[in-house]
Amino acid sequence: MNKETLILKAKDFATEITIFNARKHGMKSEGQISTEHITNNKAVRKTLLERGIRPESLRPAEDVKKVECRLASEEMKSLKNPDGLSEPNEE
Repeated sequence: MNKETLILKAKDFATEITIFNARKHGMKSEGQISTEHITNNKAVRKTLLERGIRPESLRPAEDVKKVECRLASEEMKSLKNPDGLSEPNEE
């Protein structure tokens, strides 16, 4: 698993816990939900740290500039060859 995936999954997990608890406890105010979300993010981070994973020290899987260049190149190719795109039901 690369850094981006790990961080996204951790954030997603914290968000899902927040949604679950907000519904379970009938939280309505932004302040209640925000406090719950902060608590859940801290708990997920603590778990990562306890497992020896420090997100900010993980190396990114791919340099951001390289990804931007690759995406721009792929977009240009798709614009030059619109017939290369398949129909939604074709695979």
